[in-house]
Amino acid sequence: QIQLVESGGGLVQAGGSLRLSCAASGRAFSGSNMGWFRQSPGTEREFVASINSHGDRTYYADSVKGRFTISRDSDKNTMYLQMNSLQPNDTAVYYCAGGGNSYYALNARSYGYWGQGTQVTVSL
Repeated sequence: QIQLVESGGGLVQAGGSLRLSCAASGRAFSGSNMGWFRQSPGTEREFVASINSHGDRTYYADSVKGRFTISRDSDKNTMYLQMNSLQPNDTAVYYCAGGGNSYYALNARSYGYWGQGTQVTVSL
């Protein structure tokens, strides 16, 4: 089992950057495909990025490709999402997900573990 806790969200101006962290507890983290999702009010949870258990394969939604970078540090049991060139339509609650059935799992139902979410708000 994996417990996930996100941090690093906040308010930033358009064009700015934030780095989200996802701290994991549980021995299964090192062998788990992980991902980031986001959700705005009234919308479904949307895939953002994912990474395999070794950290050498990543996959991104087209909307964030070239601006966001997903990474993980197995020594620290932590996954990251570096977000650059943020825009107002990136505003959402961002969720960390674990236990993905592949490193390119795009569907939220493909993940078995979830954090509580962290709010990211991008202003003009």
